[in-house]
Amino acid sequence: MPDKPIDRRTFLGRAVGAGMTAAAASEFRRPAGGASVARNVRHFLASSDSILDHPAAECPVDTIVIVMMENRSFDHFLGWLGDDSEYLETGRRRHGRDFSVNARVRQTFIDPSGTRVPTRSAGSLEPEKRESRGCTFSDPGHSWDLARVQRDRGFLAAGSDVYATTYYRAEGLPFYEALVRRFTVFDRWHSSLLGPTFPNRQYFLSAQSEGRKDNSAGTPVGVFRAETIVDRLAAAGVPVGYYYTSVPLLALWPLERMAPFIRPLDRFFEDASTGDLPRVVFVEPHFGAPEADRTDDHPHADIELGQRWVREIFGAFVNSAHWQSGAFVLAYDEGGGFFDHVRPPILPDARASKVDQNNFGQAGFRVPALLASPYAQRGDVDHRLYDHTSILRFLEWRFLGAPAEGPGRRGRWALTRRDRTAHNMGKTLHSVRPDPALHFDLALTIPQPAPACTPGQAAARSPNPDQDPDPFDRPDLLDLAGTFPHARYRPWLSDVTVQL
Repeated sequence: MPDKPIDRRTFLGRAVGAGMTAAAASEFRRPAGGASVARNVRHFLASSDSILDHPAAECPVDTIVIVMMENRSFDHFLGWLGDDSEYLETGRRRHGRDFSVNARVRQTFIDPSGTRVPTRSAGSLEPEKRESRGCTFSDPGHSWDLARVQRDRGFLAAGSDVYATTYYRAEGLPFYEALVRRFTVFDRWHSSLLGPTFPNRQYFLSAQSEGRKDNSAGTPVGVFRAETIVDRLAAAGVPVGYYYTSVPLLALWPLERMAPFIRPLDRFFEDASTGDLPRVVFVEPHFGAPEADRTDDHPHADIELGQRWVREIFGAFVNSAHWQSGAFVLAYDEGGGFFDHVRPPILPDARASKVDQNNFGQAGFRVPALLASPYAQRGDVDHRLYDHTSILRFLEWRFLGAPAEGPGRRGRWALTRRDRTAHNMGKTLHSVRPDPALHFDLALTIPQPAPACTPGQAAARSPNPDQDPDPFDRPDLLDLAGTFPHARYRPWLSDVTVQL
């Protein structure tokens, strides 16, 4: 770990320089001539092929950085895309007249009294609500049971307040807006289970939750036992790093297996700057207490702080030697009880059941998911069906000998039936004309975070008694946090002036 981490001014300076260099390289590859440029671009787009059309050994993507945030749904965060005429028109010019995105912010739900309640912008809430945190509103219901009520009867039927039916506009998520316009968004990416955080994060690493439905994991260290993608990659000699900001959730698996991969976030910035990132990189935000500086987007965290944190992680990767052959995956573990208009699908699973309460094949609601890479299509939408195990399937194809698509023959590459049958998210990456230029300024303005919620505001909330507790607000997890030092270098806080 460096004693003197990179300062923000130096970091942004290098990032901008890298972007200018990449842009210059992109210009060098363009054919000369006016109209011929557009014709050639259309030709290359039409003839471009997926990286999955070639052997995994020829895949140009060597470093994959994966970030999983907390508890937001697709329509709640990205529904504005469905009404953005500039985004849609640009997409049709680039990708054809059929370009579309399945996104919707204007919906209506029935509350327990029978009243029809329309969705509304989070910015329309009263200023004293501190809408970017939702201070006086309850954390929307998202337990195994309550999520099923939402699926069948709407997002207010389970006892959530109107915070569950709010949405953000593009200006409220400036960094995500830049990523969406530049790279590829997935509009059929569902959480792996119709349930809360821990079971979904187990699927993210193990393609199963060991039959768990809730967040009550008990004493956390080593509580999960199933084999993970980290185990498989390490056994195959593929370097893996699991970088954490506050609490490394990989420690929920046995430490004798996972300790070699757990690294503080300071090390991520160092490894990125020296070009020493592993081939597969997991990066975790700041979970849990205090609410004031958590960057995971879980209510009642401030989303501006989350935007800043994601920008710093992405910027360090773009600024590194790995970006030219890299991919950055951003997803959310589950919808968090926020509204979405797409009914979640049933997926193949070893614990599937005809009894809904026991059906682990029931996927959750859609979540925001993005893919950034020089090999990602610019301003595109991938409409294929994915869940979190689609990330595992991509890694298994790239490094472990899995077939590009389909269950293939029996082999050691799959963890469970779920990842064996999952669609490979690498399908959307194309090998023709990679473009490492960002085409936007990493130093774009992100609003100042809101002040922390006050104790009085927290007391005014009306929690649902059937709700799973916040998994990061638990004494045993705090004990785990005490075992691992928090990140010391926090560039996302460098210009924060409000009292956190």
